[in-house]
Amino acid sequence: MILECKNLRFAYDGETVLEGVDFSLDAGNYLCIVGENGSGKSTLVKGLLGLKAPDGGSIRFGEGLKPSEIGYLPQQTQLQRDFPASVREVVLSGCLNSLGRRLHYNAADRERASMNMERMGIEELADKSYQELSGGQQQRVLLARALCATKKLLLLDEPVTGLDPIATGEMYNLIKLVNLCDGITVIMVSHDLHAAARYATHILHLGQKQLFFGSTAAYKESSFARRFLGGHRL
Repeated sequence: MILECKNLRFAYDGETVLEGVDFSLDAGNYLCIVGENGSGKSTLVKGLLGLKAPDGGSIRFGEGLKPSEIGYLPQQTQLQRDFPASVREVVLSGCLNSLGRRLHYNAADRERASMNMERMGIEELADKSYQELSGGQQQRVLLARALCATKKLLLLDEPVTGLDPIATGEMYNLIKLVNLCDGITVIMVSHDLHAAARYATHILHLGQKQLFFGSTAAYKESSFARRFLGGHRL
């Protein structure tokens, strides 16, 4: 078990926005979190990252994982897309949490960054400015950065938003390869239920509470899947 959430509840200003979240993941699972806008997806992400404490229930990590060791790929703002740094600098920043008392990156950090840039096919972009890249290239940079931060759990918040169909397919394939080849557990927030059904091993469907958690195969047969797709089957 790498993650266990027990009867989670979150509130803002005393008003409950998400409750009854109760699930666990084994190492190597691929979970997709789905739900309408306002269903509590972002709140749960903040809880998993330690940015918002639950108002009830508990979050427990296993496999020696610490919240600071989660590789996180957030949704980008326009300001972040225009960040004036080189690709190498952005990827290296994923090693920040592992510096400890060190003030500077060491050879192992630089090697890890180079390795992840190569894996994402962006090694030739290392000296380019991040803000000059295409949307698909920027997402590859951010995925390489997230991989520098973790060897166990990736948390991805709408990683293909704004990408064209080709870049979207490439991004999904890269994430699945990391999951399969490295055994890294993946938690991905998405509105793309078809992609979730294709790539994920498990689905968590939220609607201000936990509506469904289980295998992707079981979810495909559930009423929640058809309701989310307007009556169509996956």
